[in-house]
Amino acid sequence: MGFESVIGLEIHAQLKTKTKIFCNCSAMFGAEPNTHTCPVCLGMPGTLPVLNRKVVDFAIKMALATNCNITKTNRFARKNYFYPDLPKGYQISQFELPIAEHGYVIIDVSGTKKKIGLTRIHMEEDAGKLTHDPLRPVSCVDFNRTGVPLIEIVSEPDLRSAKEAGIYLRQLRSVVRYLDICDGNLEEGSFRCDANVSIRLEGSKKLGTRTELKNLNSFKHVEKAIKYEIRRQEAILAECGTVIQETRLWDHENGRSVSMRGKEDAHDYRYFPDPDLMPLVIDEKWIQSVKETLPELSDVKKIRFTEQYALSLYDADVLTVDKHIAEFFENCIKIFPKPKLVSNWIMGPLMEVLNSEKKTIIEISVSADDFSQLLKFIDQDIISVRTAKTVFLEMVETGGHPGDIIEKKGLTQVTDESEIEVLVNKILNDNKKEVIDYKAGKTKLMGFFVGQVMKATSGKANHRIVNQILKKKL
Repeated sequence: MGFESVIGLEIHAQLKTKTKIFCNCSAMFGAEPNTHTCPVCLGMPGTLPVLNRKVVDFAIKMALATNCNITKTNRFARKNYFYPDLPKGYQISQFELPIAEHGYVIIDVSGTKKKIGLTRIHMEEDAGKLTHDPLRPVSCVDFNRTGVPLIEIVSEPDLRSAKEAGIYLRQLRSVVRYLDICDGNLEEGSFRCDANVSIRLEGSKKLGTRTELKNLNSFKHVEKAIKYEIRRQEAILAECGTVIQETRLWDHENGRSVSMRGKEDAHDYRYFPDPDLMPLVIDEKWIQSVKETLPELSDVKKIRFTEQYALSLYDADVLTVDKHIAEFFENCIKIFPKPKLVSNWIMGPLMEVLNSEKKTIIEISVSADDFSQLLKFIDQDIISVRTAKTVFLEMVETGGHPGDIIEKKGLTQVTDESEIEVLVNKILNDNKKEVIDYKAGKTKLMGFFVGQVMKATSGKANHRIVNQILKKKL
C-alpha cells in the first residue's frame, strides 16, 4: 500500500498596529536594536500589561473572514519556556479559551474546491530576535520585536500535499492583506508559518508521528520543505524505522531539513491563565461594529469580476489575489471601460515590471489615470502595441505621462494609408525574388514584408494597415 501525507499549518501573522500588544512601544520594523523597548515588554518586576484594543479588532476581523466562531469570553495564558529572546521567561498567549475556533476556508486545487478547517485563531505576543555571530561563539539579542502583536492561525490536518499547503498559505496571506491587518511580508517575518507533517498508510484513519518544520520564509521553501519531509518519512517507514516527533529546521541552501530539538506537547509549556490580565469579554455589539468594516474579500471579488466584467475565471483570479492590483484594475475601468484590454496589460507588461523589480503596484510611479491613457492611445491607433510597451517602461522609470513621452520622442503611429502604400511599393520593388516566392506559396514571407515596413518607419507604422495594403498588393 502507498502512503498518504497529512499536513497542518500554523501561521503567525504580525498585526499592523502602531504599538505593541501590552505596552505603548512602537511595533515598527527595522529600528536600531533594543530601541523600541520598555519595562513592560522587557518583563521588569512590578510592571503590568494593558491590552491593545486594536489587536482584538484585528483578530475579530480575521475570525469573521474565515467563518470562525468567536469566543465571547476568552482569556490570555502564560506559555512557559526559557529562551534568551524571551525576557519574561514566558510568552503571553491563549490556550483553553482562544478568541476564535472552528472556522474554515475554501481553496481551489486544480479546479476542485476543498474545505480546509481552522482549529483556532488566538492572539499572542512575539518573542525577540537572536542573531548568531558566525565568527565567535556569541549571540546578540534584539528585544524590539518582543511584545509585537500576532495572531496564530492553526489549521486542521486537512492538507494532503505540498501543493495544497502552498495554495492554502497564499490564500490566507491574501485574506490578511485584504483585511489590512498584516502586510504579509514573508522575508521580514511578519507572515510566517510552521508546517506539521506526518504520513500514514492510505486508507488508515490513525495519524502518524508528526514533525514540525520551521524556518520557512517563502512559499517556495514551504513547498520544498514539505516535499522533502514527506520523502524522508516515507524512506524511514519503508525500512521499518520509526519517525521521531521533533522540530526540524529547513536548510534551504542544501535543500534538506535538520533536527533542531524534540517536539514539545502542550503540557510541556505548563500553561496557566495570566493573573495580570482579566478575561476578555466580547459582546455582539463589538462584533457587529467590526463586521461593518470588512472589505469585499478576494473570493467574492473574483466571482464579481467574472460577472461584471466578463473576464475568465483565470484572469479574475490573477487580478484579485492582491487587493491593490484589484483596485488598480477597477480604477482603470472607470476611465477606460474595456476590461479585457486592461486585464491583458496588467497581467502582462505591468506584472512583468513588478516581478522584475520586486515591487508592489503601490510602489511604482504609474497611476491608473496614466495607465488608462496609454491604453486609450493604443485603442485609438495613435501608437502601436510595441511602441506602447516602450512608453510604459519609460513611464515606470521616470514617472512621466504617456502623452508627453509620445510627443517628446515623436512616437505617434503612422496611419496615413497613402504614405504607407508608397513604402510598401518600394519594399516590394526592392525584394522581387521574395515577392515571386510569396506568390509561389511561401506565405510565411508576409512576416518579412511587414518587418521591412516597420523597420523603415522605426516601428511606427500601423500594423493593421500595413497588413491590409500588403495583402492587397500581393
